[in-house]
Amino acid sequence: MAARHNFRKLSIWKDSIEIVKDTYTTTETFPKSELYSLSSQIQRSAVSIPSNIAEGTSKGTDKHFLQYLESALGSAFEWETQLIISFEIGYISEETFQHLERKIQILQGMITRFMESLKTS
Repeated sequence: MAARHNFRKLSIWKDSIEIVKDTYTTTETFPKSELYSLSSQIQRSAVSIPSNIAEGTSKGTDKHFLQYLESALGSAFEWETQLIISFEIGYISEETFQHLERKIQILQGMITRFMESLKTS
């Protein structure tokens, strides 16, 4: 069965790829002592968002796709929490924090609305 959705055409996937790129750029400035802890964790959370969206598009039903979208949304909230921690401990500036927080909150809303549209279709 062919996928009903092409992940490469979904705005939520494209925007989450931007979050991944922002994450890697931002974590390059973290202390080297964070390489295997917070840097790694926030990178894994970021990568998980578009990965779950893409994997979900391969599922045969919207019900199954929704499960992957829920995981993507969970990773987005996990990422936001790690962003807050990064700011609170002084690894990122307030300007960077506000910019990235806005981007992730927009993405969270987009994923939520997409999920709602699948539930009603």
